Amino acid sequence: MVDWPNNLGGVLVLAAITWVAVEIREDGARSIKDAIERQNNDAASQSDADRSDYGRCLDGDRVWDFGARKCRGAAQGRRD
Repeated sequence: MVDWPNNLGGVLVLAAITWVAVEIREDGARSIKDAIERQNNDAASQSDADRSDYGRCLDGDRVWDFGARKCRGAAQGRRD
């Protein structure tokens, strides 16, 4: 004879464990997606700020230092 209460209890425990595992996985995926989105937004903001600084730097005798990402003093003369 089949022991229905024990089988039903086992199935319910297995279903609960599976549900918890799925929730943990979805929370982890959501947090990773949010972190990547924050990094992308920060990079876009920094890019906009650098572009604005670059545009203001080109007025006059100043030059943009790409390595330092900032405006430097007067451009040095060319050597011939």
